Amino acid sequence: MAVPFGSRLRRGATTTAVAAVAIAALSASQAPGAVLGLPGGGAQAADAANPPGTPATGNSPYYTDLPPLNPPDKPLVSIDLPAAKGPAEAGIPATVLDAYKKAEQALAETRPDCRLPWQLLAAIGKVESGQARGGAVDAAGTSTPPILGPVLNGVGFANIPDTDNGAYDGDSTHDRAVGPMQFIPSTWATSGQDGNGDGRKDPNNIYDAALAAGYYLCAAGRDLTVDADLDKAILSYNHSQDYLNTVRSWLEYYRKGTHEVPNGSGVLPSTDTPTGTVPTTPATPPPSTPPVTGPPSSPGTPPPGKPPTTPPTTPPTKPPTTPPTKPPAKPSVVTHLEKAGTGTFTTVAGSLFPGRAAVLAEDKAGKPVAKAEITFTIAGDTDARFVPDATTVTVVTGTDGMAIAPQLKAGEKAGTFVVRATSSVAQVPGLTWTTTVTARPVDALARTGTEDLTAVAGAQFADPVAVKATAKGTAVSGVGVTASVITSADDPTAPAGGPYFKGADTTKLRTLTGLTTGPDGVLQLPALFADTDAGTFVLRLRTDNGVTLDITVKVTAAPPTDPPADPDGPSGDPSGTPSSSPSASPSTPAA
Repeated sequence: MAVPFGSRLRRGATTTAVAAVAIAALSASQAPGAVLGLPGGGAQAADAANPPGTPATGNSPYYTDLPPLNPPDKPLVSIDLPAAKGPAEAGIPATVLDAYKKAEQALAETRPDCRLPWQLLAAIGKVESGQARGGAVDAAGTSTPPILGPVLNGVGFANIPDTDNGAYDGDSTHDRAVGPMQFIPSTWATSGQDGNGDGRKDPNNIYDAALAAGYYLCAAGRDLTVDADLDKAILSYNHSQDYLNTVRSWLEYYRKGTHEVPNGSGVLPSTDTPTGTVPTTPATPPPSTPPVTGPPSSPGTPPPGKPPTTPPTTPPTKPPTTPPTKPPAKPSVVTHLEKAGTGTFTTVAGSLFPGRAAVLAEDKAGKPVAKAEITFTIAGDTDARFVPDATTVTVVTGTDGMAIAPQLKAGEKAGTFVVRATSSVAQVPGLTWTTTVTARPVDALARTGTEDLTAVAGAQFADPVAVKATAKGTAVSGVGVTASVITSADDPTAPAGGPYFKGADTTKLRTLTGLTTGPDGVLQLPALFADTDAGTFVLRLRTDNGVTLDITVKVTAAPPTDPPADPDGPSGDPSGTPSSSPSASPSTPAA
């Protein structure tokens, strides 16, 4: 069932004088965050700054409550004030506050150039849903029950036909804004994030919604420390001058100090006021002057009872002097890039690099240049990526001239590669960082096959030997391995007549070095041959970091062969016919 917002959340064509008076009071008292217009003023200035499109909320309803005129505490006070201090409005429910801060931390890593303050998310969360209805969220940060805005059917709001078949908002005819940050389904489909790491992107979860809102506000290379970019970001969320003013007011209020309160104890907006454009209050006409009675005066005759007056002499008017106009200052141009990053550009495969590439852009006078485009590129044979998954990113420098690349994450491929930084000004020399990825520390080495390694002396082993290196179950490439044939597990000496590998010149090698695992972590050894000695031997494989695997190798003796036949026969007669013994020979008769 949809959660009714009530009249406090209706966005209509009018508003009460309460909101108008509150905004006027903010302006008059110069309370924190009183922003009553963009440079140039009025709705036209807002439109010029940020052309209307489909905002994140679809111009759905929002609260118009403004913060108290007094700040919650002294400026720069700790944000960890106990709940007993400061006005109740400065309290933010614990889980909601945690979600805003975690989103700020995530954006500081992935979009450091945006410089998103968590107080901006808090301001938008206050205006959109009263901090998830005062912190009505479960332990995982999901609104209970879901927060749904009115049907966006064009009656008082934008007309947005259904885009999600009711998946998020339960309405298959029109869209409705959803969740504590009030995303319309079509925007959530492209901007949704998983802020709590549960594998889902749920607009009703404050962690997911806060992170998505952060990325949405940081779009288009905005630097939220620049007022113009901040205004554009807020207007992109909900294109309304009043919305901009209200969010800005809460932003400055929260910057003065906040404190954490338990979930469910946050302060909900108290005004029962439709939101929308604050109408201009008609000026009270001046009291009418009673008519003068009596006969009409003739022209030039003063009224009765008053002496005639001589009109003052007006001095001749001089034509206005137009002050000389200064030519507009030329924008600064980048002429020099300088490394500004710190940290180490070496890490283990699969890990984040502790250092980031950072650039200071300067003009010819050595002054920082803002709004300069710096492109960071990964070059070389590597699977490393900028977070979340990019090989090239363009970052716009801030007012301090700094551009910081997103954090870099190593892939599984060990080796060296380069990160380059180049300016959009082609003739400016670029910068490079040499980065190194070392292989994961292997913790296991296992044979991929199960066949017995047996061969007859003098023959080749039929089954090739292959092993796989892993670290916590993940295959590790580029691992150095040494293979040796040894006498036994207890005797690491090489047997003189044991199995061997063939060298390039057919020499018998019983130790191989310089072997490395492939991209899949697998190493296949060259063919193994049995030598003359029969018996049981060990093939020992050892990684560079000391992980060892022993494989049993058996050599059987060659079967005996029949001896060659005697060429002279048993008696030495080539014919093989036995000769008669002299004693057995018959006597030859005498002639």
